[in-house]
Amino acid sequence: MGAILWGFESPLRHFNMNKGKAAIFLSGRGSNFEAIYQSSQHPGANFEIAVVISDKKDAPGLKKAKEYGLPTHLVLPKLFNSKEEYEKHLVNLLREMDVDLVCLAGYMRIVGEELLKAFENRIMNIHPALLPSFPGLHAQKQAFDYGVKISGCTVHFIDSGVDTGPIILQQPVEVLEDDNEETLSNRILAVEHKIYSQAIRLFFENRLKLRKRRVIIS
Repeated sequence: MGAILWGFESPLRHFNMNKGKAAIFLSGRGSNFEAIYQSSQHPGANFEIAVVISDKKDAPGLKKAKEYGLPTHLVLPKLFNSKEEYEKHLVNLLREMDVDLVCLAGYMRIVGEELLKAFENRIMNIHPALLPSFPGLHAQKQAFDYGVKISGCTVHFIDSGVDTGPIILQQPVEVLEDDNEETLSNRILAVEHKIYSQAIRLFFENRLKLRKRRVIIS
């Protein structure tokens, strides 16, 4: 059986026989992608990366994926007449690759209706703050400038808002007295690498259930 989310069964295939298939969307260096890839290579891992997709030709993460021998696709939005057309192409590509879960790893575009409908409750993102605090860009700087004592990171499902989807996992990171934006960002990133892979494993273990807005880990 697939992961039960919002009262429907997610169409995950042959979980007892095969690994789940994840797609990575990235626009930049792809450090979370690399951490997810390393997790997928561990003995007993329950998922594999089926494809890496980038909207940026010069994204270092795309180059790294090719070095790992993973299937990659460069899909440039400017080659399409609309966001709808662009996302329909992505959906067709994901279905051709038999993808179960989409993982955004520094993908610098707001996900639109076409992707949300096709992969409802099957698109994850990582955010470098404890949501709902400090959504959007430069979250680490927002937290540092605000003067919080505790920051952190959040893995969440994507919805139509900006960093407003149901929260899967969070982990706090203390803001030290001698921190600056860079040191805080680096320590948060190290935690991101751990909890993103953990959330993906939980998804493919069929342990995530959504009740209203609360993700229950069984």
